[in-house]
Amino acid sequence: MKLARIAVLAAAGLTIAAYAGVFQPSRANSASAADPSSTGITVVGTGTVSVTPDRAGFTFGTVSQGSTAGSALSASSQSVARIVDALRKAGVAKDDIQTSEVSLSPRMDENGTAVTGYSATNSVTATIRKIGDAGGVVDAAVGAGANQVYGPSLLTSDQDAAYRNALKAAVAEARAKAQTLASASGVSLGRITAVSESSAAPQPVFETTTLQAADTKIEPGTQTIEATVSVTFAAS
Repeated sequence: MKLARIAVLAAAGLTIAAYAGVFQPSRANSASAADPSSTGITVVGTGTVSVTPDRAGFTFGTVSQGSTAGSALSASSQSVARIVDALRKAGVAKDDIQTSEVSLSPRMDENGTAVTGYSATNSVTATIRKIGDAGGVVDAAVGAGANQVYGPSLLTSDQDAAYRNALKAAVAEARAKAQTLASASGVSLGRITAVSESSAAPQPVFETTTLQAADTKIEPGTQTIEATVSVTFAAS
């Protein structure tokens, strides 16, 4: 009986020791996570740069009809050829003109049971590198038979440089945020230990444009290029 009591007490002692070992590290980790000097300070910064677009992109298309698929497609090809010729004469470089769509579809009767003809669509995109020429190019394309016009897609030729400046501004904002957090926490802000860029591709987040038909006028307005970064600073 005495040996049995000793065994029971030993088992109870092991159980208490096991529980003590579980709870103690948890308290230590909690205290460490609350200390900015041991984990650093991580913030997100956003930077923006305003630019004025100097290029414009348009898509010009034509829809033609014919009694057969071949005649509709031929008519559409001839129409788009006239549009391309007009674009070239208006100053658009050959390398800046690209076919964007060729499509053909049947036209049905009112009952939807018989084919009465075919409709063909052919369109090209044009990049206009001098935005001041955009209105004249649009007028030339429409005058040559374009009955579909989509745009403008406005871009700036130095968008990459603008984005790099936005990145610099984003890091500066992150540093200002981190300094505020460090002061409030009673620690000193140290060097950058990690930085990551937002995975999203840089795109204009705002633009204002005006497009007026008949002697078309294009107003470039402004665009805002935005960059976002996550930065971790050491703290002591």
